[in-house]
Amino acid sequence: MRIEDYADTLRGHRVLHLVGKGNKPATMPVTVPVLRALEACRGQRTSGPLVLRPVSGNPIDRRDVYRMVARIAKTAGIPRHISPHSLRHAAITNALDAGVPLRDAQILARHADPRTTEHYDRARGNLDRHGVHFLTAYVAGV
Repeated sequence: MRIEDYADTLRGHRVLHLVGKGNKPATMPVTVPVLRALEACRGQRTSGPLVLRPVSGNPIDRRDVYRMVARIAKTAGIPRHISPHSLRHAAITNALDAGVPLRDAQILARHADPRTTEHYDRARGNLDRHGVHFLTAYVAGV
């Protein structure tokens, strides 16, 4: 990610321009907490790679991100293997648990098919979230 990739504002939102799998371009809004983190990484720089290795000053790569996530998980005492892809699963599960509609979670994940997004949902067997609860509340007028 480059500093220039999150410099634009679109319809009142600061946005991140990125290119995903299959060279598909995407635009995502940047929330305030994320913007603060990006700004901390940027420092006084106005262009170039956003996140740099602390010692060499070179841009980080996929392996660096993988190692960072694994190191943070270990420091946090998480006993199981955690990767950047694990965080993707967790983000989709948390979005759906928070009530984000499947279609919006699909857009967040940049999935072409909603079945892929459903597959990422680690809580899909959670009976607390079963549709019957929403239907009962609707019928009861709650």
